[in-house]
Amino acid sequence: MNTTKPLPLVLLFLLFSAPLLPAAEGSWHAQSLGQAIGYMLLFAAIGIAAAVVGYKVFDRCTPGNLHKEILEHKNVAAAIVAGAVILGVCLIIAAAMIA
Repeated sequence: MNTTKPLPLVLLFLLFSAPLLPAAEGSWHAQSLGQAIGYMLLFAAIGIAAAVVGYKVFDRCTPGNLHKEILEHKNVAAAIVAGAVILGVCLIIAAAMIA
């Protein structure tokens, strides 16, 4: 089982892509293909991290352990609820990124 954490990779990406980020004028429009790919990777990493945090917050706010219920007890209803929560959080994140 691979237990490497993606956080150091994200930090390395941000470190090396910092010169590509826009200056003080505040424009997030990519000026090149490299910038567009960099922004896409940055927003994808932030979106995935926010979706995972949203799922964990939902799991903490509900009674029982949703993760354990899905993996150990093979509860299909719990898996459907978890999927709906993740999709809901992702829709909110996508709407926030578009605005």
